[in-house]
Amino acid sequence: MSELLADTTKYSLIRSVTHSLILRMKTLVIAIIDVGKTNKKLFLFDQQYRIVWEKSQQLPETVDEDGDACEDVDGLTRWVRNAVDEVLASNQFDVKALNFSTYGASFVYLDGQGKPVGQLYNYLKPFPDTLRRQFAEQYDLAGKLALQTASPLMDSLNSGLMLYRIRHNKPQVFDQIHQALHLPQYLSYLFTGEVVSDVTSIGCHTLLWDFSRQQYHDWVVAEGLDRLLGKLFPADQVVGTMIGTQVRVGGGLHDSSAALIPYLASFREPFLLISTGTWCISLNPFNAEPLTADELQNDCLCYLQYKGQPVKASRLFAGYEHEQQTKRLAAHFNVALDYYKQVRYDEALVEQLRQTEPVRQPDGAGVVRDSGFSGRELSQFPDYETAYHQFMIDLMAGQVTSTALVLTDSGVPLSRIYVDGGFSHNSIYMTLLAAAFPQYEVWAASVAQATALGAALALHDEWNPLSVPEDLISLRQYTTSRLPVRTPV
Repeated sequence: MSELLADTTKYSLIRSVTHSLILRMKTLVIAIIDVGKTNKKLFLFDQQYRIVWEKSQQLPETVDEDGDACEDVDGLTRWVRNAVDEVLASNQFDVKALNFSTYGASFVYLDGQGKPVGQLYNYLKPFPDTLRRQFAEQYDLAGKLALQTASPLMDSLNSGLMLYRIRHNKPQVFDQIHQALHLPQYLSYLFTGEVVSDVTSIGCHTLLWDFSRQQYHDWVVAEGLDRLLGKLFPADQVVGTMIGTQVRVGGGLHDSSAALIPYLASFREPFLLISTGTWCISLNPFNAEPLTADELQNDCLCYLQYKGQPVKASRLFAGYEHEQQTKRLAAHFNVALDYYKQVRYDEALVEQLRQTEPVRQPDGAGVVRDSGFSGRELSQFPDYETAYHQFMIDLMAGQVTSTALVLTDSGVPLSRIYVDGGFSHNSIYMTLLAAAFPQYEVWAASVAQATALGAALALHDEWNPLSVPEDLISLRQYTTSRLPVRTPV
């Protein structure tokens, strides 16, 4: 019997040592769920914030009770749970923390049992005119609500209005709602069971947050919506541990605010970031001045960054217009759709066009959707290169107007403008921008998966004992002449 006990003890000891060795061999990581409108992704970042594993999926949409397209919350929930289970079961990685970044302006509604009720309505869902007028008559007769909430009035893009709509147009659904969670916090809730709200989601064009008083706006309280919203929780702290594990779980962030974090972590000197994609968003985290009526009219708004400070931002629909105009140019000159990638900045051509072709001011007020190039006859240009240079000159006029709105003096002098996203690889855009802002250093920035990386960095102190690496972002400076490649000092 004593020999049997000795063998059993020896086996248990060997198993324990083997288990410890396996754990040591595993790569310590943080898992990030990054949910976009099109792609749903899971990334694993190691302690140096290198992506060591990723998974991506496009999920089919469903329709709501009105027949409008919307996210399938049940399908998304299954995918997120399965993706996390997959990495937890891995013999290669030791998941120490989990966080989330998602698109904004979207609520998931929970009933008394914590189950989704209603739909994850699309933020582009048409908003009833009668309800818009009713809301204005109740709460915005003085026209000050947009200023107080730093939110242009954008119908369903104001997630607070979606709650208002459900309360008044779908009372049978509203009566079932016990909690309303923005999408990042819903994903966190799936793993912790904790109901929280996050300032990056609440503070981004929701109409919910009174920026001057740092609390929910009076109309939110009057409608009884505040009782549906979870307690505000810091975005750089852990909400809890994953049920049944020791994995530390964050509360999630709005994607635009998350994408700013790698820059805030990497650079100490004040800067402005132009994040380019379908929208070109100029973000100034060092301008905390209240929005003016004129800025709101020109589509400025304020975000709240993950530390709670306001970030003044302006938007331009430049990426969308670039897509439309390059299709038009390709058809006219009979070249490939992406032929513009072969066109390099020609300083002499730019000077010639500026002398012969007056820049057309952007059409329309508020959200600039057209640079004016669409009104030019393409037959007046001898070749694609000339026409494309003219288009970029016209486009830059709108970009300069948009960016200048948030570059206003707020007592914090800026010296650098960083550009990330698609236009950061466009030498014409970058050089024209440098020429337009000669008093600033203009840098093209490259960072892999900035949104997911930002969500990982937000929890750095909660899981990673190492220092944040200094080389998270690759930079190239642009000037009006050649394009030196160097790292800023």
